[in-house]
Amino acid sequence: MTTAISLSAQAYRIPTDAPEGDGTLAWSATTIVVVWASVDGTTGLGYTYGPADIVPLIDELLAPCLSDVDPDDVRTAWLAMQRGLRNAGRPGLAGMALAAVDCALWDLKARRYGLPLFRLLGAARDSVPVYGSGGFTTYDADRQHAQLSRWVFEDGIPRVKIKIGESDGSREDRDIERIRAARRTIGTAELFVDANGGYSRKQAARVMRCVEDEDVRWFEEPVSSDDLEGLGQVRAAVRADVAAGEYGYDLVYFTRMVPYVDCLQIDVTRCGGITEFQRAAAVAAGAGLEVSAHCAPQQHLAVALATPNLRHDEWFHDHVRIESMLFDGVRAATGGELRADPSADGNGLTFKHDEAQRWRVA
Repeated sequence: MTTAISLSAQAYRIPTDAPEGDGTLAWSATTIVVVWASVDGTTGLGYTYGPADIVPLIDELLAPCLSDVDPDDVRTAWLAMQRGLRNAGRPGLAGMALAAVDCALWDLKARRYGLPLFRLLGAARDSVPVYGSGGFTTYDADRQHAQLSRWVFEDGIPRVKIKIGESDGSREDRDIERIRAARRTIGTAELFVDANGGYSRKQAARVMRCVEDEDVRWFEEPVSSDDLEGLGQVRAAVRADVAAGEYGYDLVYFTRMVPYVDCLQIDVTRCGGITEFQRAAAVAAGAGLEVSAHCAPQQHLAVALATPNLRHDEWFHDHVRIESMLFDGVRAATGGELRADPSADGNGLTFKHDEAQRWRVA
């Protein structure tokens, strides 16, 4: 008889390698919450990026939901956990907790059957395109140039993104200057920008008109992602594809956003895990849209490979660095593409417990 699923979770807070900021936020450290789901001597691993307060939610609200669930029935587990979170509120920390556990349960199932996770989910592609993501508003010109140049000319990543909308949109002059500098750096590579909701509607359109000659292909969160009508208005006014969705915690959020964007962003570490990521991607596909995986590239790799309408995965500087520090088995973005290890069970990641202790949140 199969024993009950055992959950454990721990938070680790890791300083950035330089001050980081975007249009509406600045930070000097990033917290990752790692979850282990174990049964009969096999352990699966999942994680999310969010406050350490996620850990007690997993321990107190989610673990009891799995006492009578067969570990192979991941969707049954997901439904039980969603019900368990009802009075805690699904969006926010509770959604991140659900996401991390769901990813760990899928990884557990794959490892129990000796399968790579992307095979268990059903691969739809051989590789996942990535775009280099960083270019923080806190970077000076030299640091931005060095980062973008490395991605394009050393790593072979043919698309990169910088942050704009500095200081809630109050530094249009610097935003425009940095976009032009980015284009000079990367040559003919694709240029993406992300305002993190820092602009007003007309301001977003105005900035894009000023840099029309720089061929910006992707305009992420030109206005707040809560301003659906505004996203639609900017979408109609600019040549770049408008994208949003990284703050989606449930299927209803994505369903409402679909008519207002050109590409729907989904974050597997926020949206409710692999289970909900696949449902959100199907909603987008039904509307003729592609999806883009937001941040956490190693956690996204398996589900991204299993998503037919995936456009790309975000090779986010902060998370790329953290994942290489904390996990063995991380995959490199060779030539702008991520490929899974077909010989590795589950997601292929192994946590470096000893190395991680220095960053452990007590």
